[in-house]
Amino acid sequence: MAEQESQEFGKADFVLMDTINMSEFMANLKLRFEKGRIYTYIGEVVVSVNPYRSMNIYGKDTIEQYKGRELYERPPHLFAIADATYKAMKRRSKDTCIVISGESGAGKTEASKYIMQFIAAITNPSQRQEVERVKNTLLKSNCVLEAFGNAKTNRNDNSSRFGKYMDINFDFKGDPIGGHINNYLLEKSRVIVQQGGERSFHSFYQLLLGGPEKLLRSLHIEKNPTTYNFIKGGGVVKSAINDAADFKAVADAMKVIGFTVEEIQTVYKILATILHLGNLKFTMDGDATLIESSKLLSVIAELLSTKTDAVEKALLYRTVATGRDVIDKQHTDQEASYGRDAFAKAIYDRLFCWIVNRINDIIEVKNYDARIHGKNTVIGVLDIYGFEIFDDNSLEQFCINYCNEKLQQLFIQLVLKQEQEEYQREGIPWRHIDYFNNQIIVDLVELQHKGIISILDDACVNVGKVTDKMFLDALNNKLQKHAHYTSRKLCASDKTLEFERDFRIKHYAGHVVYSVNGFIDKNKDTLFQDFKRLMYNSSNPVLKNMWPEGKLSITEVTKRPLTAATLFKNSMIALVENLELKEPYYVRCIKPNEQKSPLLFDERRCQHQVEYLGLMENVRVRRAGFANRQTYERFLQRYKMISEFTWPNHDMRSDQEAVKKLIECCEFQHDVAYGKTKIFIRTPRTLFTLEERRTQMIERIVLFLQKIWRGTIARLRYKRTRAVYTIINHYRKYKVKSYIREVGRRFQNVGTLKDYGKHVKWPTPPKIIRTFDETLKSVYQRWRAFQLIKSIPPADLPQVRAKVAAFANLKGQRGDLGLQRSWEGNYLATKRDNPQMTPAFSARANELKRKDKYMNTLFSSHVRKINRFNKPEDRAIFITDRHLYKLDPLKQYQVMKTIPLYNVTGVSVSTGKDQLVVFHIKDNKDLIVCLHKMQPANENRIGELVGIVANHFRSEKRNFHVKASDPVQCTMHGKKYTIIVETKINQSQPDFTKTRSGFVLSWPGN
Repeated sequence: MAEQESQEFGKADFVLMDTINMSEFMANLKLRFEKGRIYTYIGEVVVSVNPYRSMNIYGKDTIEQYKGRELYERPPHLFAIADATYKAMKRRSKDTCIVISGESGAGKTEASKYIMQFIAAITNPSQRQEVERVKNTLLKSNCVLEAFGNAKTNRNDNSSRFGKYMDINFDFKGDPIGGHINNYLLEKSRVIVQQGGERSFHSFYQLLLGGPEKLLRSLHIEKNPTTYNFIKGGGVVKSAINDAADFKAVADAMKVIGFTVEEIQTVYKILATILHLGNLKFTMDGDATLIESSKLLSVIAELLSTKTDAVEKALLYRTVATGRDVIDKQHTDQEASYGRDAFAKAIYDRLFCWIVNRINDIIEVKNYDARIHGKNTVIGVLDIYGFEIFDDNSLEQFCINYCNEKLQQLFIQLVLKQEQEEYQREGIPWRHIDYFNNQIIVDLVELQHKGIISILDDACVNVGKVTDKMFLDALNNKLQKHAHYTSRKLCASDKTLEFERDFRIKHYAGHVVYSVNGFIDKNKDTLFQDFKRLMYNSSNPVLKNMWPEGKLSITEVTKRPLTAATLFKNSMIALVENLELKEPYYVRCIKPNEQKSPLLFDERRCQHQVEYLGLMENVRVRRAGFANRQTYERFLQRYKMISEFTWPNHDMRSDQEAVKKLIECCEFQHDVAYGKTKIFIRTPRTLFTLEERRTQMIERIVLFLQKIWRGTIARLRYKRTRAVYTIINHYRKYKVKSYIREVGRRFQNVGTLKDYGKHVKWPTPPKIIRTFDETLKSVYQRWRAFQLIKSIPPADLPQVRAKVAAFANLKGQRGDLGLQRSWEGNYLATKRDNPQMTPAFSARANELKRKDKYMNTLFSSHVRKINRFNKPEDRAIFITDRHLYKLDPLKQYQVMKTIPLYNVTGVSVSTGKDQLVVFHIKDNKDLIVCLHKMQPANENRIGELVGIVANHFRSEKRNFHVKASDPVQCTMHGKKYTIIVETKINQSQPDFTKTRSGFVLSWPGN
């Protein structure tokens, strides 16, 4: 049962139909075809409908889906039957076979290819080289046999015109180690004649249209099939076949299989010989028969590696031995043409048989000893013609239909036998099943002395001129009372039969009218011994080996060769005996329409095929007792969720008891039987009900499992996450502790070091404590600063604080801040900077102290400034903790201007070595000065000035802005000015010059 297919696709198994009749069968077959489901089961038989389109259901993914699965576990498929066959062979060491049948165009050849593809894909997992060689040879053999045994017909572009049975041998591990191919009844008449719209065998067209120019020239042929009489009988045939590409594929395949270059060349020569033979014409010159073209005769002799006169003699004469005398009897033109045609057919038939035998030589199992290597098992694949009913049915159709009768008889017998054996194994009572036994028709054809083939053989061996009409009279005399035989003579009122020509057989698949015209000739299959000797005497060893009977001398007496019909009968009997020894599986192929359309389903046409394939009989046999049977284990595994007693696992003594309990819970105990290992279900309705209940429970189980699984996943994810965070936290703690221990180790003795650990390198901190690390470094720096400050005398602390302020405001903006020297601040009170006027300045400072009550002097220095007329002049500045004074040194340091210190908002300086300072005042009347007259002259006091003033503002918790830039910006008289500093060589003192945008300070450069 295919669990994936819903009811919209119909019944996946015909056995499960509610009612067994033809209309129900056809409706289900049509529905599945229209839904794209080309495969349907009848128990273990696959019914395959040709889709006439490519379907993506044969790839590696599909192979994996069917590998090792039971039939009912997946939707119906060829791969399921192939896998079942392989498992039966491997598990039970049992020889098996797959019988593929159906009419031309139903897809038999493709089915056999897909089965071979599946078997090749699932075997040899260890990639043994010899096994791979065998697999490749088996697969490539299909390509070669199709080229030489298939042809385009009105029904099928790639119709097999022969029957094929292939045995694949497997070793004890289940890997292919060899094989053997049997071929049956090649339609060799197609070599010389084809019906309208049809072609001869593919090989001719592949050679003509795909062979390289050099090869064609050596064979004396040209790329035009209409040039050759033997293959142009069907007319100009349009075909989608790519003969040129197929020629290369076949040539490559023959090389892979193991054909030598000489053997392949001989094959091409034989094909060319047949084409040339078709163009030979015979004429009569009086009583003599002549060949029109001697050039063509020479070409044929060259290709056959023999003498021209020998070829001419074989075509025009027949050597007859009468006692000890040998006579050359000349042919008439008609006899010569008959001999030529028979020769062409025989050459091709021998070529095809030689190719099959050559492949067999290469793939046969060699040096295999069962005692050493284990048992050798076999899978057989039978791809043989289906039942044929044409407008004109001759000996070929008679043999083919006889073959189908034999196989149908075997099919019914084996199916019944399998059913009966299974019932007996399981202890289920067997009930007799009525079915049409076509043994009576098989006997009608093959019975010794009374069958049609025996009567035909008798007619062929009679002395004198025996005609087809005489053969029909013999049939009428011996079979007139047979219920399945009739003719116009026996039933004069039946006008569908023609007098002295037709007879009818009531086959299991339908009534078929055969025309006896040509039966005698085709059965004799006469080929003059002269042609056999001609080929045996060829200098080409390949050709010589194809005709071993040619070595007999002319006078040597031999047994009469078996007729074509008897040879075929014997091969069929041998085939059936071989199949009876194997466990059979069946693929029944159906052709949906004659138009090769993927959309059209011709019900009448399909019903006819269903009838002659015996599919309804097959369904009835399967349904006669129980529609379905499964092992207890499999049944329980599939349906145990239906009952609370079996879900999720039962606690009973055996699976059989658990199954009984499940069935009783569902109240189906009256519709089942219990075998030893299997449960048998009588009606499909019970199985469908079980499936419906299972589907309902599956939804609930899936939801339950999803809930449980999602909860499990969530808990696992939570535990994993918690574990991750626990690990992270412990790792972080470890890294932090390691870092702190390392810091402690490196800095444990810094208190005793001279620089208090300034040179000690800090370890790299973990990311998690980057902020802590910065704080720790800050604490350390504060500690180190404290240690350094602690050693400074209290009197020097104001200067240190000033230097820190200078560094904080001007670090990286000016080069020399004067941090390395001692800052005196009040330079006008020193003898070094102001040796002449020190007393005058000191007096003025004391006066201002009494007047303005300042506490501390911050800074004093001589400066060069710009007056209100934008003229430079010398002045001095005196900064206290309360005021900024502008003094005139020439007038005893008279106060020129007093600026309260709280009105000063900041200072701007340049980034160079000059001593320019701009005091920014709240009333936008900035004071622009340049320190000068310093001793030493190159001493940089800008850092000192900025540091002292900034430190004072900080101590009073007032804002003080310091800016270093080039050029320097200022405001005077309510206007914005720019001060540019220029360094000039040979200038003694700084000086200001007025420009349009501001001022230029010229600074001495030496």
